[in-house]
Amino acid sequence: MLWRRRIEPFTRPLVYAWFRLRRGLTLGVRGLVTDAEGRVLLVQHTYVPGWHLPGGGVERRETAEQALAHELRDEAGVRVLGRASLVSVHSNEPRHPGDHVLLYRVHAWEPCPAAAQGEIHEVGWFALDALPAGITRGARRRIAEALQGADCDPMW
Repeated sequence: MLWRRRIEPFTRPLVYAWFRLRRGLTLGVRGLVTDAEGRVLLVQHTYVPGWHLPGGGVERRETAEQALAHELRDEAGVRVLGRASLVSVHSNEPRHPGDHVLLYRVHAWEPCPAAAQGEIHEVGWFALDALPAGITRGARRRIAEALQGADCDPMW
């Protein structure tokens, strides 16, 4: 088990309190990226278990699209070309009070060096019928909604 995952349950309240003081209401972005074979890009973080759509928090003086572009570049080595499309907006209230997540669909991209230092454990591309064990419920639902026509759930 990765050491960051072991301490995450203890540090999460402190991190969320810091975010709340700094940001008040928080906003995050996630990117839905597919390759030429239709596989979906997912990442595993070093600090929390499960496979996730890549993304992160929107910082002050940063647009959601800027946050999406830098998170995809840093976490997964994906450079967004052109504009991503906003797919849906979700509340993340049960896990992080006051948090909302924007899901974007990335249509055009190119590979680039990933810049994250110690945040990402693994990056993977997965066919829709072969999503990995351990994929988070939120990531699974967003993929089904955006790519398979499932009804959109307003909760992440």
